[in-house]
Amino acid sequence: MLTRRSSKPCCLRIAIMADLGTVASVTVTFSPDPALLHAQLMALPSELRKVVVDNGSPEEVWSGVLPILEGIENLEILRLGENLGLAAGTNAGARYIAKAGSPRFLLILDQDSVPVSDAVLRMVEAFLALEEGGLAVGAVGPALLDPATGRHHGFHEIHGLRWRRVHPKDDAPIRCDGLNGSGTLTDFALFERLGGLDAELFIDHVDTEWSFRLASDGWLMFGIPDAEFEHRMGDNSMRIWLGKWTVWPIRSPLRHRYLFRNAIRLWSRPYVPLTWKVWVVPKLLLTILVCAIAGPSRWSQMKSIARGVADGLRGIGGAI
Repeated sequence: MLTRRSSKPCCLRIAIMADLGTVASVTVTFSPDPALLHAQLMALPSELRKVVVDNGSPEEVWSGVLPILEGIENLEILRLGENLGLAAGTNAGARYIAKAGSPRFLLILDQDSVPVSDAVLRMVEAFLALEEGGLAVGAVGPALLDPATGRHHGFHEIHGLRWRRVHPKDDAPIRCDGLNGSGTLTDFALFERLGGLDAELFIDHVDTEWSFRLASDGWLMFGIPDAEFEHRMGDNSMRIWLGKWTVWPIRSPLRHRYLFRNAIRLWSRPYVPLTWKVWVVPKLLLTILVCAIAGPSRWSQMKSIARGVADGLRGIGGAI
């Protein structure tokens, strides 16, 4: 397994001339909030090649989205006609981009994430600096900021037998064992070589599986604390007390079905770390408890969770 590309000493404080023209972004949409999507695309650097992949939004919704896309530089639209899922949509966008020649970097985006200031530039600079230091960098990701609570989601790392969330105290890149999907910047050729995202998962834990597959192939991931994205986890979020105040995403019953199904499916994969497999069990149990006590649509949530568990045990993949 690779851990370094060269024997050069690691030096992160070097001058890097980042060319944002070497970056292409893919934003997968399904019935997006037009204002939020517009904010994202306008916040992206103008040099980026931007591709919006629409996963079959109803025409009455899409007709309200089209006007906000007019006049955005370097923007292209790919409509799939049906909802193939976040993973397949991202893969379709990458294939579309590759037809005109592969860029150096791919920026993966959900429809509800908005870069803050020069976050994309900082990620590209950090990626190049880490590479220049001899590290085999597979992907970097931003610090995700929940706009409803003003709290950062932190970065995930394996610490002994714990899968934990860490909050850096400075702006230095931090080694991660998993990155949240939206805002992830990865090497485009590597993305293609590893086969892109797992379309069988459709949505939820797509980023988890991709992170573990990257790591199993010998690549490193880093969080970039001074590159911020506003990001909404789930349909909304709430603050709950779990020994300390915690931001908890509010998801629909269908999303919980995907979440539980895919978590169980990842259990059977040998490249998924044992630490994560152990950690995810109490996390899923806690999710059931929160949905039963504090979540909306409690009965529908419980039925969907039960179906997700059954789907996972049966090895069902794709769209539900």
